[in-house]
Order: sequence, then C-alpha cells, then structure tokens
Amino acid sequence: MTLDGQALRVRLGFRFGINGPHAARTMMLDDLRLLLGHTPAQATRADHVAAIVDGNVLGKPTRKARELALRHMTTLYALDLGNPLFRALRRLWSLNEAAQPLLALAVALARDPLLRGTQTFILQQAAGAAVPREAMESCLESTHPHRFSPASLKSFAQNVAGSWTAAGLLSGRMRKSRTMVQLHPESVTMLLFLGYLEGRTGQRLFSSDWMNLTDSSLDDLEALANSASHRGLLVFMSAGGVKEVRFPSFLTPEEERIRQEVSHVI
Repeated sequence: MTLDGQALRVRLGFRFGINGPHAARTMMLDDLRLLLGHTPAQATRADHVAAIVDGNVLGKPTRKARELALRHMTTLYALDLGNPLFRALRRLWSLNEAAQPLLALAVALARDPLLRGTQTFILQQAAGAAVPREAMESCLESTHPHRFSPASLKSFAQNVAGSWTAAGLLSGRMRKSRTMVQLHPESVTMLLFLGYLEGRTGQRLFSSDWMNLTDSSLDDLEALANSASHRGLLVFMSAGGVKEVRFPSFLTPEEERIRQEVSHVI
C-alpha cells in the first residue's frame, strides 16, 4: 500500500502509524459489549461520550478511568457513525452475539497498527501449536526493535494475546495455543467489507489478508457469503467463475468515490 493509499484509507476509517491502544489495553471486547448494549444503534459520538463518562456505563471507578477508557475505545472503534468502519460494526453487531468477537477484532486490526503488526505471527501458527508469551514478545521486539522496556514488552504481549484470545484465534488462560476461529455470516460480511474498502472487488475479496483470519476454505467462505446475501447483509452473486460482492447503503457517495480512488493506488 502506497502512502497515497494509506491517506485514502484513513479517510475511510483506518489508522496507521506506530502507536495504538494495545500498548496499554486489549481490544476491550467486554467494554464494547457493555457500551453498544446500552446505547441505541443510531447513537452519536456525543451519546457514546456521555454514556461512558457521565453515565459510567462501563462501571469504571473514577472519572479519569472513564475518560481513559473512552480515549482507548475511540481509537480502537471510532464510536462515530460518520466512520464507515464503526457504522458497519454497529450495523452488524446486534444481529449475532457469537459473531461479535471477530467483528471487534476486525475493526481493532484496521485501527491499531500495534495489533495489526502481530497478525502474520498469529496466522503462521498451526492449529493446536503453543504460543508462549515469550514468542509474542520476540515478535513484537522484531517489529519494534528497542522500543519497549522488558516490562512494557511483557505487558504489550499480554494485551495482544488477550485480544487474539477474546477473538477466538488463541485459547488458554496462562498457556496460549492456536485455535481455529468460529465463523458467522456477520463476521464474514465485515471481513469482506474491509477488503472492499481497500479497493478489492470480486474474487480478490476472498484472498485478502482479512480473509486469512478465517482459517477457512474458499468453498466455506463462499457458502457464508451466500448465507449473508440471503439475510440481506450484502449482495453476493457467483456464476461461471465470476463473483460479485456489493454492500448497498454501507457507504455514502463520497466514501464510495474515495474507495474507488484506493483501488487505483493499491
């Protein structure tokens, strides 16, 4: 992805750089569930701020803790319907609780470069393989050499492992091992949409890095996409080896124009 492509993707809700909430937190799945469970689907960013800071919907002990949680959650998820990623997340969130962990992970990966930097390492692990904290620390040190102290690196590795565990790609409390994620039409819709925002169309949507999170065959992914299409989550058509995937009403005309620009610079 070129710098121009990154700038366009930022306008579609992605984040880049070297910093992210996982230096201090996990992807905050439980907090996200609390927030979205107590706010309506049409809630504005101001509504989310009020719910977290004034209403203390997350049950934090102090106002400072509430404000810090708000900052991290805003970085991870935007909490603003003007952001295409959060708008898609909110659209799909309440449809299937079982899909929520992967929905949250997908958006967190798109918005936290620290978490995103561990994706290749996690996906390289075979099913059932042990994933010790020290291995995660080595991965983080290799991508961010000399950036973190040993104590910070340990905390960072624990946070990242916590998010991958919450999403279902790791299991275990103290000793982590690689597991295969459980897929649902809603989560596949989100993963396809992320690839679509990056300018992909048709068959190329099924071979993006986002779809690598699924551990699934192309036939299984197409079956889930077809199920999502029948539920009205997206439009999926496949005939004669040609695939078409569309996301009606997911993007504004301006956002669609930006997405088309992205397709020319990837």
